[in-house]
Amino acid sequence: MAKEKGYTNLIHFLDDGISGVTMDRPGFVEMIQQLEQGRAAAVFVKDLSRLGRNYIEVGRLTEEFFPEHDIRLVAVSDNIDTAEGENELAPIRNLFNEWYARDISKKRRISNKIKGNAGEPMGQPPYGYIKDPNNPKRWIVDDEAAQVVRRIYSMTLEGYGTEQIAAQLEKDEILTPRAYWLKKGIKRPGKGKQQPATKWNSSTVTKILSLQEYCGDILNFKTYSKSYKNKKRLENDRENWVIFKDVHKPIIERSVFEQVQQKRGKIRKRRTNEGEHNMFSGLLVCADCGSNLHFHFNQGNPEIKYFNCSNYKGNRGSCTSTHYVRVDFLEQVVLGEIRRLTKFASLYEDEFLKAVIGHSQQAAETGRKLKEKELKALLTRDEELDGLFERIYEDNVSGKLSDDRFAKMSRRYEDEQKELAEKIKKLRSEIEKHSSQAMTTDMFISLVRKYTRARKLTPRMLNELVEKIEVYNAEKIDGVWEQRLRIHYNCVGEITIPKMLPLPIPDVTVNTRKGVFVNYAPAEIAG
Repeated sequence: MAKEKGYTNLIHFLDDGISGVTMDRPGFVEMIQQLEQGRAAAVFVKDLSRLGRNYIEVGRLTEEFFPEHDIRLVAVSDNIDTAEGENELAPIRNLFNEWYARDISKKRRISNKIKGNAGEPMGQPPYGYIKDPNNPKRWIVDDEAAQVVRRIYSMTLEGYGTEQIAAQLEKDEILTPRAYWLKKGIKRPGKGKQQPATKWNSSTVTKILSLQEYCGDILNFKTYSKSYKNKKRLENDRENWVIFKDVHKPIIERSVFEQVQQKRGKIRKRRTNEGEHNMFSGLLVCADCGSNLHFHFNQGNPEIKYFNCSNYKGNRGSCTSTHYVRVDFLEQVVLGEIRRLTKFASLYEDEFLKAVIGHSQQAAETGRKLKEKELKALLTRDEELDGLFERIYEDNVSGKLSDDRFAKMSRRYEDEQKELAEKIKKLRSEIEKHSSQAMTTDMFISLVRKYTRARKLTPRMLNELVEKIEVYNAEKIDGVWEQRLRIHYNCVGEITIPKMLPLPIPDVTVNTRKGVFVNYAPAEIAG
């Protein structure tokens, strides 16, 4: 057509597979740049929709940009040639093109909602998984990448922070997720900054540590877009997510994932001037002012390692006491208390379960089951409404249902769905709270049993079991110095072991400094 109209020096621009809703298409942008530089006199398109499906933007091009730059526009199928005068139907065609895009987007949104609520994964599999070649709707484990994921979780439980993990992965020349996908020929969306293939950063590690998908779950509707014209994805409220558990093979055990979530944001390993960190760092708090305790070496004897209150007034703080406590003292006490707890669990199982779970657990479980039943009914009705809406929409397009009737019915369905959405959101929040409590309790019980035969305190054991330890200032009682500690365990808080049981308190005495011997005493029985 261009040659027929006398144009021979032709340049072709192509945007294959990119929606015409957006005007930020590489081929289109390049064409506009060429036109602005005066390097072309005419634009030929199959039809106006090839320029775009945005009524306002295409109208600006045809009504302002092309005339200002003296550009001839020819849309072959639409029988438009601006050299032959204005076409009054052009604005209407633009409007119909945008309506078509809106229509397609609406249908796609309905389809995605149905698929998402049915448990079909809506996004790309995360690092560690790939799509099943035989079934693209199913994820399978990518063993090579999964090993790295497991390593990241293991290092976290051992007390390493995200920056430390990133540095170690870089040191070991482990490919970043993006570099790994590129090497494997796996196409993933996103431009991202060009970085060395092994240059890990803490944000990547943090992202991996946050993905519940590694437990074998599918999480749909984590993001959304405000409009079909705006492709930017926004974070959705967690209450609006739809979660399907145990869909694919897990890379990370659920208990391990929960342990990591307990620790994320809480582990703050402080380094000394000597470059060492201690496993108790970030776990010790002052019982009087609530400040963290900081790790130190004895200047005269580096073998002596200790903590004291970071807010002590002698160090320009406001706390009146140092809350000095030796590391070797802590190691003996905490190991002794953990071993006492594991004996409690193995020898007196019923009493242990009562102490951990509490008497209200059964009632809470009954309430949770009732809420899950109610939620299932609401989700079923919501899905029915999607189907009904789709049917009346098709009937309206085909002429079987009038516009007026369609408007009334769709408004009624939409109002009902809004009401359902609020109820579903509230129920999911309540169920998640109940499930979290039950899950964390079960997880703690299994962890305690895991360490029944522990003979040495390790960073992983400490981080898995202990949330924090309150440290009291040592006191002289009846002529004997006593150091009180209060241990708070992950998921369950404090656990009181009945005094009548033959499970003696750890007998720990440490020569702390200057020949002063300090005995351990649990906070609940001291004083």
